[in-house]
Amino acid sequence: MAAHRKSAHRKPKQRPFTGPAARTAATLALAGAATATSATGAGAAPAEPAPTAAQVRAKVDRLYHDAEVATEKYNGAKEKEAAATKAVDTLADEAARRTDRLNTARHALGSMATAQYRTGALDPAVQLALSSDPDSYLERAAHLDRAGDRQASLLSNIRRQLSGIARVKARADQETEALAARRAELNKHRAAIRTKLADARTLLATLTAAERAAYERAADAAHGGSPATSTDGSTTRPDRTVADAHADRSAPRASVAAPNSRAARAVSFAHGAIGKPYVWGATGPNAFDCSGLTQAAWKAAGVSLPRTTYTQINAGQRVSRSELAPGDLVFFYSGISHVGLYIGGGQMIHAPRPGAPVRIAPIDQMPFAGATRVA
Repeated sequence: MAAHRKSAHRKPKQRPFTGPAARTAATLALAGAATATSATGAGAAPAEPAPTAAQVRAKVDRLYHDAEVATEKYNGAKEKEAAATKAVDTLADEAARRTDRLNTARHALGSMATAQYRTGALDPAVQLALSSDPDSYLERAAHLDRAGDRQASLLSNIRRQLSGIARVKARADQETEALAARRAELNKHRAAIRTKLADARTLLATLTAAERAAYERAADAAHGGSPATSTDGSTTRPDRTVADAHADRSAPRASVAAPNSRAARAVSFAHGAIGKPYVWGATGPNAFDCSGLTQAAWKAAGVSLPRTTYTQINAGQRVSRSELAPGDLVFFYSGISHVGLYIGGGQMIHAPRPGAPVRIAPIDQMPFAGATRVA
């Protein structure tokens, strides 16, 4: 009896899970462990710190620089797009002129064929035999031979014109394809500029008013501007007004004389543009980007410059920094993405960036890349 009671109270042996049941249990155990780990670690993971004001300023500067690089690529693509458009229009005009000449030749041939149909088509020997005046017939036959020669010439001319029109249309098709590619490139650079400028505005919006004012003061100093002083003695970003522009224009100019009258006219134009806004892709008269300003200044002097920084640098004679004279073009950054007009005394006039109007600036504020003397 005692042995029976002891066996009755013994804990039954548990069988381990096997087969599908074992796999299900293991899966549930692992899932529970993962959930527990996630729950305990979620609060411990450090949040990504917000960028500092200095980091925001560095990113904004980089975006503005990248936008200027994209602007010069846009300017180059726009120039190529304009050339492709002109080529397509020229070929269309040529095709129209050739088609008019072809229609004239076809009309002449049709008139000749109609005249021959009306006179009949008897064999020349029969006509001679039936003629009461052989001498008159032979004279008419000579005229007919000459008419046949003219007809053959007309046919040959028409064949040549058809071949010429086909060649013109083939060239027009090629130029149309090139134009489509240029327009696609133009749209790509336009989108890149807008995206980078929008990103810069978004980043600047994360700064406090004081941080943004500090950034604008630093940017203005780097590009030759000077902060304005408010009535309470603090410095703020200068909001450009007509009075500011007049003040800049009336400021003392560099004492170094321009080497010739054309350079003097280019420098004078640039002084007159001081205070006008920077707008990417603009060439004046009310707004400029950097290469648009230098192009417009030299155009006022009677000299045609190409549109972009990386083509303007090859538009004249290269000069060293120590040889600079008023009117020279000065270029910056390794990619030749910025240009200004040298005015002497280590100063230039340039269109700096969005939000910063045309102004005088020292040339040592940016990485110097080279200089060109236009005339």
